[in-house]
Amino acid sequence: MIIPVIIVLGVVLVWIISNYNFFVSSKARIKAAVQEIGNQLKRQSDLIPNLEESTKGYLSHEKGIFKDLTDARKQISSALKTNSLQEMSDAAAKMASVIPSLQVAVEDNPELKGSEVVTKLMDELRDTADKLMYSRRLVIDLTADYNVRRVSVPSNIVAGLFKFTELMGLETPDKGEFLKVTEEETKTPKVKL
Repeated sequence: MIIPVIIVLGVVLVWIISNYNFFVSSKARIKAAVQEIGNQLKRQSDLIPNLEESTKGYLSHEKGIFKDLTDARKQISSALKTNSLQEMSDAAAKMASVIPSLQVAVEDNPELKGSEVVTKLMDELRDTADKLMYSRRLVIDLTADYNVRRVSVPSNIVAGLFKFTELMGLETPDKGEFLKVTEEETKTPKVKL
């Protein structure tokens, strides 16, 4: 009679430890993913001055692009200082909005397009933007897994017992017109400089 009770208690203990470890490791992985967003933003921020200097001579008539690049770099630096996930996400979005204009300028200027330095820096920026997108996606996925497990039966017992609270992940608005996709938004964007 005592052996079955010990076995059941052992199974319950292993289950509790397993769930506890899931929550703790998930929080650590989410924190690491947020830090990776900061890391990629820093990398991008470091590349931008080099890109600006390399292309200023070719794009002296495109002063607006450099102002946008500088503003985006300042926003990234500010976000890194505050370590705010939302500010990092906003800064990455701003940088992502500048890159298409720069790409069009490069494509419209054959002498710039042929520049190996500019091409390499553009590739680096594109690579960093992809890494940022992946890092944001990872934060979203990890947070969703954690939050689902936190409220799912029976793991919610362990979450409640050890006071694991909901994690917010990336903050996005939940009201407004952006919840609908308009016909205009489905068209391919045209960039004009």
